[in-house]
Amino acid sequence: QVQLVESGGGLVQPGGSLRLSCAASGFTFSYYAMSWYRQAPGKERELVAIISSGGYSTNYADSVKGRFTISRDNAMSTVYLQMNSLKPEDTAVYYCNAKASTLAYWGQGTQVTVSS
Repeated sequence: QVQLVESGGGLVQPGGSLRLSCAASGFTFSYYAMSWYRQAPGKERELVAIISSGGYSTNYADSVKGRFTISRDNAMSTVYLQMNSLKPEDTAVYYCNAKASTLAYWGQGTQVTVSS
């Protein structure tokens, strides 16, 4: 059974940091590119960051470049999103995604709220 379980969300003040984790099981994690998406209320889901299967290539949305870092531990089947210098506009539900060829899996999401 495929599972992607996100954790690490919460309430943080502007300028603060959070680290999201996504633990994967039920598939060969190291074969899959991993991504973080987010969806704010009333908005479409958007790609935040992506990391290649081997972890050697990353890409980020312009809105988070220089503030967020995606990483992965293939031995632990886990992908991370380190979020620094958080802004109120980063408030959203953050989703983990695994993709290989035509296969794609989603986590249930974790809420991140940036507010004073």
